[in-house]
Amino acid sequence: MTSTDPILEVRDLTVVVPERFRIGGGDGDLTLVDRVSFDIRPGERLALVGESGSGKTMTARSVLQLDRDVELGGSIRWAGRELLGASKRTLRSIRGGEISMIFQDPMTALNPVLTIGEQVAEPLLVRGTSKKEAYARAADMLDRLGVPKAKERLRAYPNQFSGGMRQRVVMAAALVAQPRLLIADEPTTALDVRVQEQVLDLIEEQSRELDLAVLFITHDLSIVAGLAHRVAVMYRGSLVEQQDVEDLFDAPQHPYTRGLIGSVPRLDADPNVRLTTVEDFMAAQRAADEIVEDEEVNADV
Repeated sequence: MTSTDPILEVRDLTVVVPERFRIGGGDGDLTLVDRVSFDIRPGERLALVGESGSGKTMTARSVLQLDRDVELGGSIRWAGRELLGASKRTLRSIRGGEISMIFQDPMTALNPVLTIGEQVAEPLLVRGTSKKEAYARAADMLDRLGVPKAKERLRAYPNQFSGGMRQRVVMAAALVAQPRLLIADEPTTALDVRVQEQVLDLIEEQSRELDLAVLFITHDLSIVAGLAHRVAVMYRGSLVEQQDVEDLFDAPQHPYTRGLIGSVPRLDADPNVRLTTVEDFMAAQRAADEIVEDEEVNADV
């Protein structure tokens, strides 16, 4: 592969919950993700955006096939290899080593009864690295990510770290095995604004230094503007728009994308005027479509 070739190619991905696995029952299978396609190249940062429930996380988790009670369709090619239908052994070798994932809440992602060192070093230990080398590399990664006295704090527990430091620990565990793709699932949601900025800077820095591809999942377009190269917009399980980040903000094509951008609060907005919602944009688009349909019907008559 050359640096211009996609390292991850997703084609017509579908994620379906079979009727037998639906919580509380329900008639028929439930489609969560419908024919989603995108590519990511080495060093590229792709943001997957949309409201809660749009299918972003299910799409990302499907790359690593983390959910047992769903059926996947389409194609997921990693470095030229097809992952759908791959053996458990193949998937285990890729998870954490070639592709790593950061989950939303760093406190629930970390085991409270294991030390920081045990958790950051684990991706190396399960691949046969000696304990001495694994812990040395764990301390080095924590130090690179700005954790003070990293070597000493390998013996600490997650409850002894602040929220921002815990997120750095989660990042260290994700990056210590030097993956080629990092999936970051809303990694700044539970953090204050200052810590959010620090975490985003770290992701961008590691992406540049390691030529690390990043799939960044978020509902916050203000984050996307300063981090991503490209943006893919999801709406109700489907990918409705995909553009370079500058083009998306300059000329959004889909009404849902315009709604996401238009609903972001502005400092210069009139506080007495109700904030426009995404649904306002979608309702306006539906009304416009109905007018066009009526005009076409009248023209035919």
